[in-house]
Amino acid sequence: MTISSLVYLMVFMPMVGAFVSYLIGRVSKTGRDNFVAVIAVVEFVFSIMLVAADVGHEGMLIYVPEVCGMGLTFTIDGFRVLYASIACFMWAMTSLFSKEYFTHYRNRNRYYLFQLITLGATAGIFLSADLYTTFIFFEIMSLSSYVWVAHDEKADSMRAAATYLAVAVIGGLSLLMGLFLLYNQTGTLLISELYEACQGKNVYPACLCMLVGFGAKAGAFPLQIWLPKAHPVAPAPASALLSGILTKTGIFGVLVISCQILLHDAMWGAFILIIGLITMFLGAILAVFSIDFKRTLACSSVSQIGFILVGVGMQGLLGEHNEIAIRGTVLHMVNHSLFKLVLFMAAGVIYMNLHKLDLNDIRGFGRKKPLLKYIYLMGALGIGGIPLWSGYISKTLLHESMVEYIHELEGGHIMESFFTLSNMQTFEWIFLISGGMTIAYMIKLYVAVFVEKNQDAAVQEKYDGMKKYMNPVSSAVLTLCATLFPVMGMLPYAIMDRMADMSEGFMGWNHAGHSVDYFTWLNLKGSVISIVIGVAIYFLVIRKLLMNKQEDGNRVYANRWWKYFDLEDYFYRPVLLRFLPTVCAAVCLVIDRLVDGSVVILRRTIYKDSLIYKEMDEGNQITYALGTFFNKAEDALNKTVWRSEPHKIEFTHRFAMKYASFKENFGFIERSLSYGLILFCLGLCAVLIYLLFTATL
Repeated sequence: MTISSLVYLMVFMPMVGAFVSYLIGRVSKTGRDNFVAVIAVVEFVFSIMLVAADVGHEGMLIYVPEVCGMGLTFTIDGFRVLYASIACFMWAMTSLFSKEYFTHYRNRNRYYLFQLITLGATAGIFLSADLYTTFIFFEIMSLSSYVWVAHDEKADSMRAAATYLAVAVIGGLSLLMGLFLLYNQTGTLLISELYEACQGKNVYPACLCMLVGFGAKAGAFPLQIWLPKAHPVAPAPASALLSGILTKTGIFGVLVISCQILLHDAMWGAFILIIGLITMFLGAILAVFSIDFKRTLACSSVSQIGFILVGVGMQGLLGEHNEIAIRGTVLHMVNHSLFKLVLFMAAGVIYMNLHKLDLNDIRGFGRKKPLLKYIYLMGALGIGGIPLWSGYISKTLLHESMVEYIHELEGGHIMESFFTLSNMQTFEWIFLISGGMTIAYMIKLYVAVFVEKNQDAAVQEKYDGMKKYMNPVSSAVLTLCATLFPVMGMLPYAIMDRMADMSEGFMGWNHAGHSVDYFTWLNLKGSVISIVIGVAIYFLVIRKLLMNKQEDGNRVYANRWWKYFDLEDYFYRPVLLRFLPTVCAAVCLVIDRLVDGSVVILRRTIYKDSLIYKEMDEGNQITYALGTFFNKAEDALNKTVWRSEPHKIEFTHRFAMKYASFKENFGFIERSLSYGLILFCLGLCAVLIYLLFTATL
């Protein structure tokens, strides 16, 4: 099978399969579930075939002409194939898990339809060769994944879905504006040509517009508001994909800007670094305060996206010596996708058994469930950056990129243009503290679910008695995914370094082969500092300040997050739904009054109403003229022919009523589809007649 055939199948096969699955689902639910799983697994097999193929064809373009005007363009390189494979792997795993998870859900046919459409669109994004193709599939993905958030159609779900859609639409419009500006300046949207085309041009406005669009999907500050709202209400398999993969489509766009358009741009890197630090720290704080299992994981996603953006920012600041930052960025993207696959599916196991996610309600559920405990622990230790797990490798690289920049500043090799030495040292501590908060909230979830007992003894006894809490297929899927983290962490040179090397071409990095000694004390020190900070935050903040002690001596988790810190409810919604409409209405009212006043003044002065064309109380000038004529004729006839029986009809009023009736009836016709089709046909006939006439000349 050719590479182009594999690309076509990866993009379009799931979209066609989506409608086939819907038809199958009308007949057999089991058949549909199996069909969807097969499509996802086959998609993953195709992605592995691409990895195994020679993907070093730089400049190899796969073009689909006459689609959406400009056609669609795809290409392959190491990074694109790597992330397409990660996406397909996650879809395969969640599809296998979904068969059990959705057993008691309704609207499954609809969910699977849009799940496969989103899979094809996501593959299209990661394999796109130009930003036009990226945009087309980006919008398809955003609209089709909206259905995931709104799936159960409850009030909270619909509100969260509305937030998700609003952010997607606003981000999409901003992205489109950025593409207009970029194309106007460069004349191309082909990603491989953008760096050369942008030389000597001010493309910052275009890049800022695109950053809003891509950053909104990634969950970067200040557009991270949809993640904490969407994840708790979406089904767990959908949450895993939303967090693990759909956010990475946004990061993909940010990397296109940072590595293909503004390569080695220190000012852009500094800007992205600030956004990354805020996102990282804010997400971690939100997760520490959260008392809902899935909301905690959602806020964690915001924080981990911040870690990734820190890596992107450091790439720009380090310039041509950014290899460590690149490797850390790529590997943390991969790690975060897989962490959230495992953790959200673990949350799904809890929810499908209890239909609850509040920590006080699910407390003690996993005490006697060693397999679920193992699955959660692998994800928690990985995302916490504990040595010998994969998260330690990527976080060490990200931390070392900051340390390297600090050393460059100390040695005077880099001028303090954007950040001083003290600034960067502060940023390093923000990084380490955010890592510590990650450990703290993962400990909180582990202790609540797997260590503490439920306050209700009868409930705890019920939890302990649940032996068959997931079927063998789900158990195998979660165990396989969870086991990846220690294997990758213990074999960083054989596995993780090779994955990082695949990003060489896309990231504009030409120094592959540089190895890092991950387990020296210098590198272990950062992880140890974060672990100490995390343990301290758990015992001194979470246990002491974020829990209430009841009269019976038991402690419960308390939501102490101040509601007025909610950006959506207390900033975005008031501004977009009340402030801006009020301001715009006031402006329109002023303009309306000015225009009306000007018209009145003009009609009373320069354009004073004539006696002939004065404004009529009813009808128009024609009905008035006809009515007047017939009234005079009636008067003449009443004085002569009809003297014995004079007629008394007010023709002016009658013609006015006839006109009003005609106008109303014609308005109905004019607004109808039939009228539009008739006019279209008449226009088409006129064009054909004209073409026939000109052809005979």
